[in-house]
Amino acid sequence: MLAVMDGRSGMRAADADREATAERLRVALNEGRLDLHEYDERLVRAYGAKTYADLDEVVADLPGTTPAQRAAVAPAPPSAPVGAVDAPVGERGRGTGWLLAIWSPWLRVAAILTAIWLFASVGSGHLGHYWPVWAIGPWGFFLLMRTVGGHDHGGNAAERRGRPRRDRRRRR
Repeated sequence: MLAVMDGRSGMRAADADREATAERLRVALNEGRLDLHEYDERLVRAYGAKTYADLDEVVADLPGTTPAQRAAVAPAPPSAPVGAVDAPVGERGRGTGWLLAIWSPWLRVAAILTAIWLFASVGSGHLGHYWPVWAIGPWGFFLLMRTVGGHDHGGNAAERRGRPRRDRRRRR
């Protein structure tokens, strides 16, 4: 039995295997087993995997998939096709769900720090230096670069990596 596992581990993984692993990672993210940063790192490793062993390593510490009846996350209701006029903004084209996911923690922290600064300034009788900029400025700049660079939009980065391969196959 061990020889069979070792043989499988060294075998080359297919695109469908990488997609299945990416889906498993997405489910783990939705269940709260992974944070967004760890999900992003593992997704990059999954799409870069060459063998089954590489894919197994990405999900080694995650439990198997949970049936929908016992899952903590309820399945999403069926939605309109992508690009449909009635589809919500998040489902049209690239979507904005990833923007909300990476920017909402920053917005919460910025609001809290700004409120503290404002209360302290009002309490002292004059507006002091806006010190929250030292905490939220670099973080916001980093997020802006990730947003503009398109590094955090989930499946679309994976699609771009796979697109040249698919195009070559279609031309053959």
